[in-house]
Amino acid sequence: MTLIAWIDHAAVLVFALTGALVASRAQLDIIGFAFLAILTGVGGGTVRDVLLDRNPVFWMADPTYLGVAVIAAFVVFFTAHLFESRYKAILWLDAAALAFAVAAGANIAATLGQSAAIVVAMGTVTGCLGGLMRDVVANEVPLVLKQGELYVTCAVAGASVMAFAPMLGLSQTTTVLAAAAITFALRAGSIAFGWSLPVYKSRPPRN
Repeated sequence: MTLIAWIDHAAVLVFALTGALVASRAQLDIIGFAFLAILTGVGGGTVRDVLLDRNPVFWMADPTYLGVAVIAAFVVFFTAHLFESRYKAILWLDAAALAFAVAAGANIAATLGQSAAIVVAMGTVTGCLGGLMRDVVANEVPLVLKQGELYVTCAVAGASVMAFAPMLGLSQTTTVLAAAAITFALRAGSIAFGWSLPVYKSRPPRN
């Protein structure tokens, strides 16, 4: 298996772990764990493949992705109680998953010869939509929309590395690793140090 394939599987695995941890916070049964793990693990990539008209969708072409998500669900079902702070674990696992997914999604679009704008969009979609689906289904405030945190910004920045790397003559492997590293570094900075962009604040209307 190539490094790119490993990163693709890692994205599904780590996102699936976050989905299962959210299921543990909601106190769901084992099927609920598996459902949220699969939804989170493959949700973003599924939307990406539909938009790019990739047929079949990646997890239908290779069902091992579903197996990875189900295994993650079972592992978390029996070990979630060991995490002192499940929310903190979700944040950091989600940061790692975001990095893997952005790099994998942007790489797929680049490999298909898409334009820079589409590469950035597909990296962002792959990285953000699985977690968004997870949080909406679990009735939690989506991480991608939390005020004062970098999330979508991290995905756009990482995917942009993939989009513009050809201008620098970087290899595919180097570019994928750089995209993942930048995405994770920005997200980690937001979690650990409170990095954020200015937010809009309403003002009273003028008379």
